[in-house]
Amino acid sequence: MSASKKALSGNHECARPNPVEGCPLTAAFAAIGGKWKLIIIYWLAESPKHFAALRKAMPGISQKVLTQQLRELMSDGLVNREAKGAVPAPVVYSLSDYGRSVLPLVEDVRQWGRAHLSRS
Repeated sequence: MSASKKALSGNHECARPNPVEGCPLTAAFAAIGGKWKLIIIYWLAESPKHFAALRKAMPGISQKVLTQQLRELMSDGLVNREAKGAVPAPVVYSLSDYGRSVLPLVEDVRQWGRAHLSRS
């Protein structure tokens, strides 16, 4: 089975490489940085969701970008992907236990954002 198919099926052989070897900050940004990853984690913390429900919750994200971000989150072990039923099966995404470890950070960023908005 190819690496991309393993990532899609939820098998996590290894996380993506750290862009700056040994640097914990770049490792964190690679795993949860960018415009959409913390938002995806936020919505999956509420409950497991189908792809379409995630797109509906984030109207500004394209199908291509959501697919890419979910693949990266799965590769890093933060998100699980589970096919439900016969082929073509509906797919449900959920946070892994490891993904739940990011939730305090998501809440801190959300609170900081609220304070930042009130400054303006």
